[in-house]
Amino acid sequence: MMKLKIKKGDNVQVMAGNDKGKVKRVIAVYPKVMRVLVEGVNVRKKHTRPNQNNTQGGIISKEMPIHYSNVQLVDSEKKPTRVGISQEVKDGKRVSIRVAKSNGKQI
Repeated sequence: MMKLKIKKGDNVQVMAGNDKGKVKRVIAVYPKVMRVLVEGVNVRKKHTRPNQNNTQGGIISKEMPIHYSNVQLVDSEKKPTRVGISQEVKDGKRVSIRVAKSNGKQI
């Protein structure tokens, strides 16, 4: 299982697919399947049966996960960037921080 450099709450730009170019927030990350759930991206129609939550049933719109390679993190300058890892020492402990490859600034 690979550790993804995109985290929940990050702003990302969609690089491929029907929603290409959209800049949205990450809702959830699924590292086992290497997918991310992005707000308002890859929305699909889903038919539901009546249940306690939705007594009428019907068709609902639902966001579906997309592969993490189809999104790039947005840096402080509002541009898509790749992410690097840098090591820093704080309080005598080595800490990994994420760094934007485009401008070298901490994310």
